[in-house]
Amino acid sequence: METRLAQWVQDSPDGATADHILRACVHCGFCLATCPTYQVLGDELDSPRGRIYQIKQVLEGTAPSRTHQLHLDRCLTCRSCETTCPSGVEFGHLLDVGRTAVDERVTRPWVHRASRWLLREGLTRRRMFGTVLLASRALARLIPFTTGARLRAKLGTPRPAGARPNTEHSRKVLMPLGCTQPSMLPSIDGATSRVLDAIGIQPIIVARSGCCGAIRHHLGDPAGALTEARHNIDTWWPDVESGKVEAILINASGCGAMVRDYAHLLRHDPAYAQKAARIAELTRDPAELVSASLDRLKEKLAAAGQAPTRVQHRIAFHAPCTLQHALRIRGAVETVLMGLGAELVPVPEPHLCCGSAGTYSLLQPRISNTLRTRKLDALLQRAPQLVLSANIGCIAHLQSGTQTPVRHWLEWLDERLHA
Repeated sequence: METRLAQWVQDSPDGATADHILRACVHCGFCLATCPTYQVLGDELDSPRGRIYQIKQVLEGTAPSRTHQLHLDRCLTCRSCETTCPSGVEFGHLLDVGRTAVDERVTRPWVHRASRWLLREGLTRRRMFGTVLLASRALARLIPFTTGARLRAKLGTPRPAGARPNTEHSRKVLMPLGCTQPSMLPSIDGATSRVLDAIGIQPIIVARSGCCGAIRHHLGDPAGALTEARHNIDTWWPDVESGKVEAILINASGCGAMVRDYAHLLRHDPAYAQKAARIAELTRDPAELVSASLDRLKEKLAAAGQAPTRVQHRIAFHAPCTLQHALRIRGAVETVLMGLGAELVPVPEPHLCCGSAGTYSLLQPRISNTLRTRKLDALLQRAPQLVLSANIGCIAHLQSGTQTPVRHWLEWLDERLHA
């Protein structure tokens, strides 16, 4: 695609990034078939190709409007288009440039500004979020009928973390605490610790970690996102620099995808570029470590008198977009589940987003709920006993639409190992 970027962006780092990405696009339209918003709305302006044209217009000097902002806001940033594109267009990075350029020139209605501010400030502070969540759950129990049931489903029911192992292992990983997961579903972190212990890895819990930056990054505060990224790098760096840990393990695929992107986001920061690249290099999803230790897990089950391959549930696995299209991890979790006795049911349209997408379900509820219904129809088509996933946002969003239990796959694995 030929570009003629405007002078104001031409010589900037964002301009160079956008120019490179735009020139890679060949207008083929393959991305339309895998774009969730295009599937729902049928409007090419709500497809990757349509958004690319709009970003190109703005960067070439067209005055952006609220309409441009609306179509860019509607993108889930699922990045399904990236794994479909034959030309390797890095749409996620281009969208970041486009959103920033539009937001700098178009003022949002005050109600939208206020709601986005509340989400940025409320969700990224662990203690504040935990307090508000506790109060909201108590209030939801007092609201009768359908309204109360819907609110309770949205807020979720916490499952206890359980006992954490204290065994010393030579292999160690950093395990940062997230901003919402410890309050919403502490059972995920507890299960992760016990599964790691079972494969001979000691998790070092890092409570001083802050939000990964994804919420601010996607809600129009790129500077705030970089501040959070730098804080995390500073917090993790002593253990990384000393060689004490072999990896930074992040058990929410959305957060893992963001941390993997630190290298790109801080590439022009002379004080942090090299550190960010090292942090990104060390970041691992649990699937990468657990799948490499599958034989060890089978041996532990056999030693406990359990047949590793005995069927232990009909399961539908929902692979989050961040696991599939950002981290590019496909099949690893499914291999572990089947290797340890799960009967995996086929799931149609596995590439399509469930509609959670961080705060998207709160800001774009109509599209989000349509996608959730479509995803649940696919997941529950063969009547599984459980739905498993790999990201806190997807788990909470899907559970709010079904009575079928939705869990993190590490929770199932933890129960399998300690049955």
